[in-house]
Amino acid sequence: MSVRKVQSERGWAVNFVAAVVKPTAPLVTKRTWIDGEKIPASGGCLLVVNHISHVDPLLTALFVWDHGRIPRYLAKSSLFRTPFVGKVLSSAHQIPVERLSKNAIGAYDAAVKAVNDGECVVVYPEGTLTRDPGLWPMAGKSGAARIALGTGVPVIPVAHWGAQDMLYPYASRPDLFPRKRITMKAGDPVPLDDLRARPQTPQLVHDTTERLMSSLTDLVAELRGEEPPVTRFDPRTAGVRPTGNPNRKERR
Repeated sequence: MSVRKVQSERGWAVNFVAAVVKPTAPLVTKRTWIDGEKIPASGGCLLVVNHISHVDPLLTALFVWDHGRIPRYLAKSSLFRTPFVGKVLSSAHQIPVERLSKNAIGAYDAAVKAVNDGECVVVYPEGTLTRDPGLWPMAGKSGAARIALGTGVPVIPVAHWGAQDMLYPYASRPDLFPRKRITMKAGDPVPLDDLRARPQTPQLVHDTTERLMSSLTDLVAELRGEEPPVTRFDPRTAGVRPTGNPNRKERR
């Protein structure tokens, strides 16, 4: 596993998280990092990552950190209203997202600015934990595609597998012992030049989203050694709630 040192300015919040997470991770995980050097060593870039567990952001942050970059996340805005966590997120220059709201455009503007300023921005293009019964990447939201089209920076798919063994989606408690094997792999930049040459239309955003999700799904399939479903799971057509625990009954 090749490792690059973080060269950019960190700040107290990033140093604090690194000091807590880095020594703790080996106690509960056995990690296999693959092709992390495909993450650009400098300059703006966008990482699109599959989402299978609430521990994903910490594990992805370790992968990105170990390859020389500080990740900037699009995180749900409610986390920023949590007293201590919110202060850490804000100080670490993470980006709040008002999901299912017209205010989400603010997150897009902030993400574009961060990428154009040379940051490494991490996006979960599904927008939430996958609802696919087999934990495959489901239908993507348009945010990642719009950032990719609006900036022209390299878009790197990053697939991972194993986090679900630590904390299954919406499980009430983690399963930390014995240590779980976490595998993460970065892919080649998604080819988007032909799409970026087209006029900006809703169809272009859809086509770009599909290409990003296909690249990510292919990488997940490689890690799992399995064939993905022929049809990508879509919560909208399946009648599954778009956010929150899909198994929780609504109060009446």
